[in-house]
Amino acid sequence: MNLDYLDFEQPIAELEGKIQALENVKNNPDIAPEIDALKAKSTALTEKIFSSLSDWQISQLARHPKRLYTLDYIEAIFDEFTELHGDRAFADDKAMIGGIAKIGNTSFMFIGQQKGRTTKEKLHHNFGMARPEGYRKALRLMKMAEKFSMPIVTFIDTPGAYPGIGAEERGQSEAIARNLYEMSTLKTPIISIIIGEGGSGGALAIGLSDITMMFEYSIYSVISPEGCASILYKDASKASIAAESLKLTSKHLKKNKLVEKIIPEPLGGIHRNPEQACELLKKAIKKQLKAVSKIPTDQLLRERHTKLLGFGRFNE
Repeated sequence: MNLDYLDFEQPIAELEGKIQALENVKNNPDIAPEIDALKAKSTALTEKIFSSLSDWQISQLARHPKRLYTLDYIEAIFDEFTELHGDRAFADDKAMIGGIAKIGNTSFMFIGQQKGRTTKEKLHHNFGMARPEGYRKALRLMKMAEKFSMPIVTFIDTPGAYPGIGAEERGQSEAIARNLYEMSTLKTPIISIIIGEGGSGGALAIGLSDITMMFEYSIYSVISPEGCASILYKDASKASIAAESLKLTSKHLKKNKLVEKIIPEPLGGIHRNPEQACELLKKAIKKQLKAVSKIPTDQLLRERHTKLLGFGRFNE
């Protein structure tokens, strides 16, 4: 089993392994047609598998070990980035990355959650789970953006806010609630993008925005499928059943008007073509920054409030 592929991707992994083995054979032009045939077969198989993914499989893709993280996108799509540190009260939270970014001629305040890829990085960034100082750092940067009339762009990728004793002692719930309160009235445009996993209040604390976008195979939910299954069924192994009930994928969220835009992913997911994914994300950010820059502040706030007050309404 190839650990870089999920369970449902293993048939693709087998074909890719055969292709790589043949490509390693040098000075044999006779195998070129066979390689082309295997590549065509791999593409067709990938299209077939990804055309009928379950909500649980999409949840697994959102956490794929090869999926790009915030720091990967910063390096790939920003022309300039100056990181800013600390909440000016307790510490600098490495799970929350923030600073002034630039794409082309447009500058904006950027805030994003970073999970980490290696064990060392995961520990350094606390697996993307921010503490209160992370959310207070984010709010400090948002207030700075408002002061200097800069739009705000946030990347959401977290299993949730850190639930440790120290975090609770320092006011985790207050920090999240404060961000929601302040973001609802910030007099500057806010664009939020779910790039992987959007978990609970830890995601929402930097996700209250004028425009919310998400990658095709990302998720956004009040609780993880495993957590939901543990509560409802007393069995975390029933996460696949819970995922279907949570409606946490992009198509469900778009249908329920909880996100405005879905950013398409390359065939097979972001990890199969990172360069294309970066181009798609950069294009989406540029388009939305241009759109929100034309909206007067008073209208922006009215539309934001209308959007927020509309959540939870439904027709029987």
